[in-house]
Amino acid sequence: MIFWNRDIEKKFFTEAMKSFASPEQLFYKLKDGYFAYVPKGKSAEGKTLQSRNSLIGQYTEKWSKDFLQPIAQKLDLFAVNSVVCPALGLSTQSDADLAFCTTNETRQKAENIKLLFEIKMSIVNNYKYDNNQVIFTGDYRKHKGNPSVLRSDSMLKAIGKSINIRVSGAESTKIPIIILSNSPITKHYVKKVDFLKTAGIIQNFISLYPKPTKDCIVNTKQKGFQTFGDYNVLKELIKKVVNSEMNFFSSMLPKRELGQMISISAKEKDDISKAEKFLTMING
Repeated sequence: MIFWNRDIEKKFFTEAMKSFASPEQLFYKLKDGYFAYVPKGKSAEGKTLQSRNSLIGQYTEKWSKDFLQPIAQKLDLFAVNSVVCPALGLSTQSDADLAFCTTNETRQKAENIKLLFEIKMSIVNNYKYDNNQVIFTGDYRKHKGNPSVLRSDSMLKAIGKSINIRVSGAESTKIPIIILSNSPITKHYVKKVDFLKTAGIIQNFISLYPKPTKDCIVNTKQKGFQTFGDYNVLKELIKKVVNSEMNFFSSMLPKRELGQMISISAKEKDDISKAEKFLTMING
């Protein structure tokens, strides 16, 4: 499987222009020509570009599904876009971008969802459209845009949606969540992504763009954020996440009450039974 790269980004532009979009919907029309992003040192000339957002969103969601489908199949699951599950707070207005499910349907029961993906991917590099060609002009450090999870808005929306799922009810406690990106993160989010992983709220932030630049954050210390370039390694991580039978729990209790729960749970016959008893009581 081919990870995200410049050719995939160029393909988005060329396919969109062949099928349904004009250059003005995909590029900034500046004095020097059509650009995917405003180059650093140049003026935006009062131009804004919103029309591309939904188009690249649809493109990356489908690309992610196709890219991860073989892993889903190995797990005897289906990769499904736009999953709706009211029990998890996933509505038609705010669905799951992608999920691994036991059935191939967009409307799902919580127990049929084995893994949720929130996709925060975009065009990362800059390109110029000239003479019917899409030409690479520089990586994300050379333009004024903040693609993928380099944009704080994208990070905050991904985190907020994940927390909303986590607090939606007991059904959400066993479903892992992964944020998919195609850029590195900023240094400001290094501690946050590791905390979210160790706290169990989000299992991983993953970039599927192996080498966007020579100098960027590749992995964080606790691996809350990881960059992948080997499909087998990615497959093993996702298999581990799906098969780990994790349980998320969060609570603020007096020490005496917490101690009583631990004492009662400790009387169970084995470790699994002890964990199940404790989770039942703390979520009770």
